[in-house]
Amino acid sequence: MSKALSGYRILDFTHVQSGPTCTQLLAWFGADVIKVERAGEGDATRGQLRDIPEADSLYFTMLNHNKRSITLDTKNPKGKQVLETLIKECDVLVENFAPGALDRMGFTWERINELNPKMIVASVKGFGPGPYEHCKVYENVAQCAGGSASTTGFDDGPPMVTGAQIGDSGTGLHLALGILAALLQRHATGRGQKVLAPMQDAVLNLCRVKLRDQQRLERTGVMKEYPQYPDTPFGDSVPRAGNASGGGQPGSILKCKGWETDPNAYIYFITQGAVWDSICKVIGKEEWLTDPEYATPATRLPHLKHIFATVEEWTKTMTKFEAMDILNKFDIPCGPILSMKEIAEEPSLRETGTIVEVDHPVRGKYLTVGNPIKLSDSPTDVTRSPLLGEHTEEVLGQLGYTAEQIAALRAERVIS
Repeated sequence: MSKALSGYRILDFTHVQSGPTCTQLLAWFGADVIKVERAGEGDATRGQLRDIPEADSLYFTMLNHNKRSITLDTKNPKGKQVLETLIKECDVLVENFAPGALDRMGFTWERINELNPKMIVASVKGFGPGPYEHCKVYENVAQCAGGSASTTGFDDGPPMVTGAQIGDSGTGLHLALGILAALLQRHATGRGQKVLAPMQDAVLNLCRVKLRDQQRLERTGVMKEYPQYPDTPFGDSVPRAGNASGGGQPGSILKCKGWETDPNAYIYFITQGAVWDSICKVIGKEEWLTDPEYATPATRLPHLKHIFATVEEWTKTMTKFEAMDILNKFDIPCGPILSMKEIAEEPSLRETGTIVEVDHPVRGKYLTVGNPIKLSDSPTDVTRSPLLGEHTEEVLGQLGYTAEQIAALRAERVIS
């Protein structure tokens, strides 16, 4: 069965996380992704956070599945010629260099467009046009600049970054969507174009509900669904909201049996208005059903702390999974706090390909995330990440280079 992106060739000039997330997704959908790496070194993450000496790190392997790797010295004139050939033969060039790096290599948008008018050049940058566009940005910087950190954590503590890589991987996902849109438009126009995904913009897109709340706060001076209400006065910007749901349905993380020794013995519980009757009956507080202070979502808001404390006394009598079994029978929205160990060992995630075991010739078997997007007519087969320069000869041969020419390039250290 052909894959969704079979026939498309991607020139992958990315490294670390944001760009590789994007190109790995394209590779999972069937595109031929050619990862260009520096001879002898390769992507910096090959050696970062190594757990097995001399083996590519999990950081690298889990971001570069289904790709081919070539090594190339792009500073060498003959290396530039190889790169020009690649540009002519590929559909998309993806890069997350520091601002201006591609231009300094001699491959400006104008030059690339001259070599291949159909080429789509997709870039991850820290910031878009503006005062910070030339700044180098990493994950946590993006979270801070995009509004996530200022609205994460509890109101009596400092800003916090989240463990979800919304700056790097989140931006890579946004860039992949932009590339697919550009490829669709190319069918109509016959032209390539530039695609830009700034990390600040991607994080802000994921924090849009907080921009919503900023405008509500400016208009009303208070946000009654936030846990600070009614005890703490609101300032002029959206505060940190702890574990509140961020929407119209109040939610909180509650302790379950074993919380004293298990840091993840918790459940997320939402007091949805539609199932309020069931909540009261399940936790044994049926008197709330006729109490006017608990009768409607609006009248319950000032009492949320007491409500969640009462529900928690109930959840503490059972494990998070036992609580889930009971609550789900009544369609009460909830979810267990799953540790990475629990996720890694969950059979259903293996069955759906969300967690995949891959065999690597150097490091052996390891777990990785699979494609989070499932297509019925284009199933994803997760193959291992490439060794450094593993496909150099193969790719150059497909570009028309003879064995003698390849040997000459290797002798001159243009490739390794």
